[in-house]
Amino acid sequence: MPESLVLITRRIPPAGLALLDDAGARTRVLEPDPDRIVDRAALIGAVQHAAVLLTQLTERIDREVMEASAGLRGIATMAVGYNNIDMDAANAMGIPVSNTPGVLTETTADLTFALLLGIARRIREADAYMRAGKYRIWGPELLLGTDVGTGPDGSRKTLGIIGYGRIGRAVARRARGFDMDIIAYRSGRTGSADDGTPYVSLDDLLTRSDFVSIHAPLNHDTRHLIGARELKLMRDSAFLINVGRGEIVDERALVAALRSATIAGAALDVYEYEPAMADGLADCHNVLLAPHIGSASVATRDRMAAIAARNALAHLRGERAPEVVNPAVYDSAAYRARLESMS
Repeated sequence: MPESLVLITRRIPPAGLALLDDAGARTRVLEPDPDRIVDRAALIGAVQHAAVLLTQLTERIDREVMEASAGLRGIATMAVGYNNIDMDAANAMGIPVSNTPGVLTETTADLTFALLLGIARRIREADAYMRAGKYRIWGPELLLGTDVGTGPDGSRKTLGIIGYGRIGRAVARRARGFDMDIIAYRSGRTGSADDGTPYVSLDDLLTRSDFVSIHAPLNHDTRHLIGARELKLMRDSAFLINVGRGEIVDERALVAALRSATIAGAALDVYEYEPAMADGLADCHNVLLAPHIGSASVATRDRMAAIAARNALAHLRGERAPEVVNPAVYDSAAYRARLESMS
């Protein structure tokens, strides 16, 4: 029988560790080096002694990992997405899984708009230009970019948002401050959202938008939602921003579109085969790249760690986790059998 150990796959911010320590939980951080990937064999070996697994999106938590601990009471991930966890296996084995939703909405929306502004106004190129000592004299054609707001001619730009949930709506609020027109695509939705934003088809959104921002969840229907065909529908003056999931965009097709100027540019915080990038992506001058920092503010990451810790403590005590993503598991025979085996 595993001990009452919370196994933390990789180091989390102090706010989460403090909560676990204050509650008297016994913890072990498997990989304390923030720049190293967790060794899978070490993970499977360590989880044998764990009652709760506190993981991050960088680890693949499949049936093999779950079966390594006969007394695993729950899995807490310090992320909103949980595509790295085999939910079919967790449900079949009676294992509750929890995440950290809501807390990163505003921070991620901030980063989205920072990327949008950055690629439109060529901030990365301007920074490199200054650092290289190339700035000799101001000129009227130096690093010309694209207006995000109405600009001198008063024409409004259109922002198309793919995935109009919490983060998509937060991005829309920021865009309205720039007098942008907003349209949205959300599978199965027609008419308008409750804030008045019109729902349109994906093809309509792509053809009408000056900026396309992706915030949809990753599932069977959204993988490669944006491929070569969809990129060709976009205007050659349009920009693609992805702060959702890397696999929603066919990254090879995106490289081809950037090289051929099929679209004006892209700004990415997530990647199809993260942390790797598609060949040629880093060489494109018209792309702005960030290393998955959508939620990377001190306050937000602290809050995420605290939520993950509270979920982990609930799993440890056999209580309903505050942010469980598979609540039906608590009523399953598999969950009851798992609890009985631990008593």
